Amino acid sequence: MKNLWNDADAEKMVADYAKKGVDGDLALRVYTTRLLGGEPRLVLHGGGNTSCKTRATDLVGDEWDVLCVKGSGWDMAVIEPQGLPAVKMGALLKARALTELSDEDMVALQRSNLIDPASPNPSVETLLHAFLPHKFVDHTHSTAILAIVDQEDSKALVKRVFGDRLGYVPYIKPGFDLAKVAAEVFEADPSVEGLILDKHGIFTFGDDARQAYDRMIHYVNVAEEYVAKNGKPKAAKAALPAKLARPSDIAPMLRGAVAVARGEGRFDRMISDFRTSDAIIDFINSAKIAELAGRGVSTPDLSIRIKTGPMAIPAPDADKLGDYKAVIRSHVETFAKDYQAYFETNDALDDVKRAMLDPMPRLTLVPGLGMFGHGRTLKDAKIASDVGEMWIEAVRGAEAIGNFQPLSKADLFPLEYWSLEQAKLASNKPKPLTGQVVLITGGAGAIGAATAKLFAANGAHAVIVDLDPAKAAEAAKAAGNNSIGVGADITDPAEMRAAFDKAVAVYGGVDILVSNAGAAWEGRIGELDDATLRKSFELNFFAHQSAAQNAVRIMLEQDTGGVLLFNTSKQAVNPGPKFGAYGIPKAATLFLSRQYALDYGAHGIRSNAVNADRIRSGLLTDAMIASRSGARGVSEKEYMSGNLLGQEVTADDVAQAFLHQALAERTTADVTTVDGGNIAAALR
Repeated sequence: MKNLWNDADAEKMVADYAKKGVDGDLALRVYTTRLLGGEPRLVLHGGGNTSCKTRATDLVGDEWDVLCVKGSGWDMAVIEPQGLPAVKMGALLKARALTELSDEDMVALQRSNLIDPASPNPSVETLLHAFLPHKFVDHTHSTAILAIVDQEDSKALVKRVFGDRLGYVPYIKPGFDLAKVAAEVFEADPSVEGLILDKHGIFTFGDDARQAYDRMIHYVNVAEEYVAKNGKPKAAKAALPAKLARPSDIAPMLRGAVAVARGEGRFDRMISDFRTSDAIIDFINSAKIAELAGRGVSTPDLSIRIKTGPMAIPAPDADKLGDYKAVIRSHVETFAKDYQAYFETNDALDDVKRAMLDPMPRLTLVPGLGMFGHGRTLKDAKIASDVGEMWIEAVRGAEAIGNFQPLSKADLFPLEYWSLEQAKLASNKPKPLTGQVVLITGGAGAIGAATAKLFAANGAHAVIVDLDPAKAAEAAKAAGNNSIGVGADITDPAEMRAAFDKAVAVYGGVDILVSNAGAAWEGRIGELDDATLRKSFELNFFAHQSAAQNAVRIMLEQDTGGVLLFNTSKQAVNPGPKFGAYGIPKAATLFLSRQYALDYGAHGIRSNAVNADRIRSGLLTDAMIASRSGARGVSEKEYMSGNLLGQEVTADDVAQAFLHQALAERTTADVTTVDGGNIAAALR
């Protein structure tokens, strides 16, 4: 582990923050916190915490001794001074005299003594920081330290590795009780430079920011060197199939299997993030990977990310892919049953009322391929994968010097079902399309971009497909929610397939198709050359069929239903003069949507169409509006609002219709008209 302290950088941060009224102690606290937070082998996604003891002035000008400690929700890698809320030290120290303090009362105590009442909740380990006398205190979940404490004889091993330089604290759930015991361990030998928390991590401290940071890096290096020098031979490797399936072959199967069934064809879907590397493959190809995964998490903090630990499934044989969905589902069912038993057994030990979290795994290990992180959003899925890499590193180290023996699941339960964490989860309400992936063709056009933006605002991740990759990327950025743009000529089946493959690679599958792309050619049908008509059919019919085929292929593998949405245009119902080249294939697409509803309804796949008219877009350009209005002898404004409502219809109105159809769980074979009212185009 490299020591990243740099005098020039530290001095610059102090100077820069001084201009903003931040004192030097807090500026250096921010500096070293970022150094620690930027190293995933130390801290990952909100884990760890740091503090410094200093002085602060409240809103009425009174000055107090305070503890500035990491606040809930802040990432150490990018922390700012406001991410280290100041808490009055006097009240924190007075709490040590108490015999007990519930988690809820502990939070209330800390919040009631904040200098700024708008600050985030101070860390659950605030009292531990307060009870230690040092000015600066650092805490990480170093993977090298975990390799040493995740052993059956961890206390003896800590003594062997670190001698008397670090105190040893037995495992206690973070909170008031841990803070008191840790302080007692330090006071029994005030010469120690840090504390090892069994099954948990390491604290180091010092009189200044650099000393505490230097000690952290030093003792992590001591642990790393011990693991490197005392490692035993690697475990035997499992036998793999002669021909492995590809990640894209199994991703939709796995994604469907971990979706949470809510009954009557409804599912809470997950996003999947695939991750692989030589290091990952080397580890998960172990013959004992399923056993290691079953032992649990390397530090209890990971339970809020990957539950009781990873799920391991067999390597997929490319020649037996047809049987693999059942293999996946069997393993997921076993994981879910084990999780339910874990919950019921531990929940019965007291009278606290708890609601069981969904029992699905958040990390799946696949020998020969890599691992999949699962989450309700892409961000959560990526966090699960990040955690998986650090779990592998910690377990690899633990197995190298002994046997990976993490915290028991009985001890893990109170942390996973910690009342404060439960309250936080309960307040995090998903959006209507959270966990779903929508692929939109013609996604950079007016209707496509409006649809992508609306679906993303409702929780979906959008794959925006357009002929122009730069415009697709721009539309994805505008949509937000980790959407992506893909350049593709959708009249080329290979490029269409590649666009769907990209959706699988990034998110694990597809749930909604908005088949929207189209273009119009004018001319009287009897005088139209075959090449023009065939070109129109390629884009306005066959591309819709190609998109739907690819979507259904993935949806059937997921086995969680899905939605096909087609932009068919009013020309499919109410043809206009000289628009046959456009209207005829659109009419075929309208009936294509109904055929999909008929053929795939039994699989929970719905198929609907939107019949829109006169929408300003790449198809209905300003030049075409001028041409069509001139042909009808009306002004452009009259032409665009020539409907029963007398209102121009916009791309946003079409997007709303697509969203309605996506959410209408009991609607299929529907055609929704979005034209402001045109009796001639109304369906019977």
